[in-house]
Amino acid sequence: MRKLAWDEIDRPAPSELESLPRHPVVVIAHNLRSIYNVGSIFRTSDAARIEHLYLTGYTGTPAHKDMQKTALGAQDLVPWSHHDDGRALARRLQSDGYTLAALELTDTSQPPASISAPDFPLALVLGNEVHGVDADLLACCDLALELPQYGAKQSLNVAVAYGIAIYDLVRRYRSLASPTPA
Repeated sequence: MRKLAWDEIDRPAPSELESLPRHPVVVIAHNLRSIYNVGSIFRTSDAARIEHLYLTGYTGTPAHKDMQKTALGAQDLVPWSHHDDGRALARRLQSDGYTLAALELTDTSQPPASISAPDFPLALVLGNEVHGVDADLLACCDLALELPQYGAKQSLNVAVAYGIAIYDLVRRYRSLASPTPA
């Protein structure tokens, strides 16, 4: 085994991304207080090639210099926008045909692997690091997704949870779609 050099890693060039299909998942990151979590979410969003990252409420944007420390340029590769009102955005996405899925512990949470084909396109809703998804935004959601946890703590860091969930969702979408999506 040997570690691959940068030029040996098969990844699309930034200029190629616009022509490649994105996975039918958008993300609403609502009221995240840590700009480092936002940067990490940008980086993971690029890796998962999502459609769009919506930053809502008081979630920081790429204009914040510290975000670039963790995003490492991904803020220039992921389509994103900022919206003050997360609930209005959620309602608009629903009317556009997106299933709204909160990444939250609820009495009806299900694992991301249980998502079915009609649930795509999907809008994944992330909430505040301490309080989770706001109740008014949760009320808009069609379903809730939960990650299994086997230790004593009841939650993960939002950026870590997002990374696990988005890869489960992309993997699920790709297994439901044609045998070899791009």
